Amino acid sequence: MQDNRGRTVTRFPEVDVATVSHPVFARVYERLSVAMDRAGTAEFRRDLVAGLSGRVIEIGAGNGRMFSHYPPGVGEVVAVEPERRLRAAAERAAPTAPVPITVVDGLAESLPARDGEFDAAVVALVLCTVPDQANALAEIGRTLRPGGELRFFEHVAADEPSRLYRTQRLLDATLWPKLFAGCHTGRDTIAAITDAGFVIEELRRFHFPAGSNSPSSPCVHGRATWPAAPRQR
Repeated sequence: MQDNRGRTVTRFPEVDVATVSHPVFARVYERLSVAMDRAGTAEFRRDLVAGLSGRVIEIGAGNGRMFSHYPPGVGEVVAVEPERRLRAAAERAAPTAPVPITVVDGLAESLPARDGEFDAAVVALVLCTVPDQANALAEIGRTLRPGGELRFFEHVAADEPSRLYRTQRLLDATLWPKLFAGCHTGRDTIAAITDAGFVIEELRRFHFPAGSNSPSSPCVHGRATWPAAPRQR
């Protein structure tokens, strides 16, 4: 099928997934994501997808803040978003993107894609929220061709031991996931990526905002590859 700009996009069948609805968080996130992009995350998003080409799957596309940054070498993006309000916002953003984008319903742990279908996968502030990081990363690997890339931008656990790390642990065990749709501040996402079989090629660690010690400020930004022969478990 073609979008309203005459570009060829893939039509996916409807995916039967459990309803994901966080209406209050979704309303807050729609505004917060705009403010965060103005404060600097837009630059991180642009750098994250720079140089990509071929077919890309974006997991947890939210309201589509990544869409405008995809480079012209990308042939198509399949953007997976389970939350209804955010998915509707992503669908509204897709037609104005510089590359063809298909927005679909789906869960990170059960992606609506065939084995080895994509050249790259993109996650931005998503692996903090998925219920099962290991299963989500295994699914991402399944959908990538051998040698395919995972581009990631995530907030993660602070260095251990530290007061910030202890604060993250306390918040993750109490209020934070309830307030922020399952988000966790203190996950060791780099370990999860490597445990899933990916090979880290580039990695940058920083705090955002710069100099902040808020629970969600420690971040990682980088690139990993899915090996030609994933290791056997």
